[in-house]
Amino acid sequence: MYKIKLAIRYFFRRRISYLALGAVALCVFIVVVVMTVMTGLVGDFKKKNHSFTGDCVVGTESLVGFVYYEDFVKILGATDFVEAVSPVINSFALANSEGAEGSVGLEIIGIDPVLHSRATGFAETLHYHGDDAAIAFQPDYDSNLAGCVVGVELWLNRNSKGEYFYDSSPVEAAISVTCFPLTAKGALAKAGTDVVNTKTFYLSDFSESGLARVDSSVMYLPFEDAQVLCGMGGPARRVSRLHIKFRPGVALEEGCQKVRELWAEFSDKTSSEQYAGLLAGVSVQSWKEHRREFIAAMEKEQTMMTAMFGLVGLTTVFVVFVVFYMIVSHKTKDIGTLKSVGASNCDVMGVFLGFAVLLGAVGSAVGAAAGLVFLRNINSIEGWLFERFGFQLWDRTIYAIGEIPHRMEPAMVLVVAGCAILSCVAGAALPSIRAAKARCVESLQVSQI
Repeated sequence: MYKIKLAIRYFFRRRISYLALGAVALCVFIVVVVMTVMTGLVGDFKKKNHSFTGDCVVGTESLVGFVYYEDFVKILGATDFVEAVSPVINSFALANSEGAEGSVGLEIIGIDPVLHSRATGFAETLHYHGDDAAIAFQPDYDSNLAGCVVGVELWLNRNSKGEYFYDSSPVEAAISVTCFPLTAKGALAKAGTDVVNTKTFYLSDFSESGLARVDSSVMYLPFEDAQVLCGMGGPARRVSRLHIKFRPGVALEEGCQKVRELWAEFSDKTSSEQYAGLLAGVSVQSWKEHRREFIAAMEKEQTMMTAMFGLVGLTTVFVVFVVFYMIVSHKTKDIGTLKSVGASNCDVMGVFLGFAVLLGAVGSAVGAAAGLVFLRNINSIEGWLFERFGFQLWDRTIYAIGEIPHRMEPAMVLVVAGCAILSCVAGAALPSIRAAKARCVESLQVSQI
C-alpha cells in the first residue's frame, strides 16, 4: 500500500514530474490524431476501391480480352456463394466533345449498368440516375440516343470545399469515341481500311466514385457498344474482366479460392477449343489484389507516418529518464529511510516503476482526451482556418477528400496508451535500478563540510 501512496505523493509533489506528464500527453495526442486521420483516409480509400471493383475479379491485362466468358458466368450463377457477376469491357480510346480542341485519351469501361450495380457500387456513384441504374445510359433530353457516363473530373471542377456544381439535368453534349479494334489474335481488326471504330455518344450522367484517378480518366459505355468498338464482338465474343460479388457471410479469400478452382476446371475443359489460348493470361484476384497498385501507396504512407511518430515517441523515454534520474537523486533520504525499515531492492524499484506507470496512465488519458476533443472539431477548425487564412490540410480542388476523418478507434487508442506506459517504464528503469542499489548507510549519511 505504501508503494502506491509514495508513487502518488511523488506525482503531485514533484513539479518536475509535470514535465514528463506533458511530454507523454503531447506524444499521445499527436500519435492519436495522426493515426486517426491516416487510418480514416486509408480505410475510406480501400472502401471506395472495394465498391469500384466488387469482391473478386476474373480478368486479363491484355486488350484482346478472353473468350467463353458467357459459359463461365453460367457456372458462377449456379453456385451458392456468388450473388452477382458483371462482364466488363476495358480498353482505351480517344474522345472528342463538340466545341473542344483536339482529342483526349481516356479509359473506356463497357458495362451493363444493372448487372454492374449488383456486383459493384456503380449505381451509388451516379448523380442523376442513382435510383435507377437501368436508365444510366439514356440521356434525359432524348432517350433514343446512345448515352455515356463520364467520370466527373473529366467534365466538372471541384471548388475549394471539394464540391461539384451539377446542373439540374445533364447538359446536351455529343462525345465522339474512337477505338482501335483488335482481333482475337491481337492484330488490328480493320487493317487496310479506316483502322479505327468511331461512334458518337451523348452525355447521360456523371460518375463520382471518389477515386481521383478513376473520375478523371474513365468513361462508361453500354456493354454491346463497347464490345463492338473494341472489336470484341462477333463469333468469338470477348470481355476484359468479370466482376463478382459474393453472398453475405462468404469470406473474401474463401470465395476467391472457390472461383480459382472453378476457373482452373473450366480452363481444362475448354483447352481444346479454338481460342483457348486467350484463357492462359486470365487471373483470379480479390479486390485487394486487383487494386494493390493503388492501395499499396496509401498503406506505405501510413506505415511511414507510423514509424516516424514512433521515433518521436522515443523522446518520451529520454524525458522520463531525465525526470526520474533527478527525482532519484533528490530522494536519497527517502530511499534510505525505506531500506532502514526493511524495504527490499524490489520494493524500492516498485515505488518508482509504479510512479512511472501512474505517469504514463495519466499522461495517456490526458493526451487521448485532448485528441478526442480536437478530432471532434478538426473539420470546423480547418474551416475556420480556411475562411480566415486560406489554409487547408489538403487542397480540395486537387485531392478527392471530403471531411477529414475524425472517428477514433478504441483499439488504436488502447495500443497507443499501452505503448506510452511501456515507454515511461523503460525511461524509469535505469533510475529505478540505481535507487534500488543505493546503500542504506550512504543514503542516510549527512555530508560534513
